[in-house]
Amino acid sequence: QVQLVESGGVLVQPGGSLRLTCAASGFTFSNYAMSWVRQPPGKGLEWVAAISHDSAVTTYATSVEDRFIISRDNARNMLYLQLHNLKPEDTAVYYCSKVRRAGPVMITLDGNRYEYRGQGTQVTVSS
Repeated sequence: QVQLVESGGVLVQPGGSLRLTCAASGFTFSNYAMSWVRQPPGKGLEWVAAISHDSAVTTYATSVEDRFIISRDNARNMLYLQLHNLKPEDTAVYYCSKVRRAGPVMITLDGNRYEYRGQGTQVTVSS
């Protein structure tokens, strides 16, 4: 059974940094591309970053490019998202999500390509 558990969300001041963690289990983590998706209060889901199964390819939404870094540790079944220079508009619940198909796939931010999310972790950017 696929399980994704996100953690690391906190209240942070604008300009601050933090790292989110996603612990994965119930599937062969190293075979699947992964992504981070967020949901701001009162808004829909926004996919913000994705990484290939082997970390060779990453992609980012324009809204977070140059501020967020996605990475993974296949030996530990862990996915990470480093958030830098945070802005109030980054306030959201952040989720990790796995791609539907195993192996080499096109790395995109198309939400239709992903399945499963954990309970999420709240990031609040406010002074």
